[in-house]
Amino acid sequence: MAKRETAVSVPDELVMNKIYFIRGHKVMLDSDLAELYLVDNKQLKRQVRRNMDRFPADFMFELTKAEYDALRSQFGTLKRGEHSKYLPYAFTEQGVAMLSSVLNSKQAIQVNIRIMRVFTRIRQMLFDNTELRLAIEEIRKKTENNTKNIEVVFQYLDELIEKKEKPKPRKAIGYKISKSKK
Repeated sequence: MAKRETAVSVPDELVMNKIYFIRGHKVMLDSDLAELYLVDNKQLKRQVRRNMDRFPADFMFELTKAEYDALRSQFGTLKRGEHSKYLPYAFTEQGVAMLSSVLNSKQAIQVNIRIMRVFTRIRQMLFDNTELRLAIEEIRKKTENNTKNIEVVFQYLDELIEKKEKPKPRKAIGYKISKSKK
């Protein structure tokens, strides 16, 4: 892709659609980042290789063949010659941030800011989701306790109803007149 001179705003949804969960990390692929930065993927990879000391394993890693094939199957059939024959790099949030120092263009800086905001928003959504799950779990536990208490109340009510239905024979109260004295 040819480099453009003017910086273009990138929608959050576009960035979110290019974030994948691989090896337990939220990552973006080199080809997607090159597209967002408006640079050739070759140029991006070249700059990364020249600055490998800036990209430790927790910032960037190369996909395995199996991971890449699994990812390709999600995209459907890819056209021949459209994608690199080399395995792609996957950049974590910190790796994407480090790319801004390697690719020094206005577009790269603006896109990096947008990507960092999206990663932050995703992290907040996950945090909110976790809080929501904990609250639901707490409510579920309370409901279980309430259900058990209601069952006990109904058992007591059933026992009371059974006692009312079976009246005990009562002793007659009062003065008895004997029939033989008449």
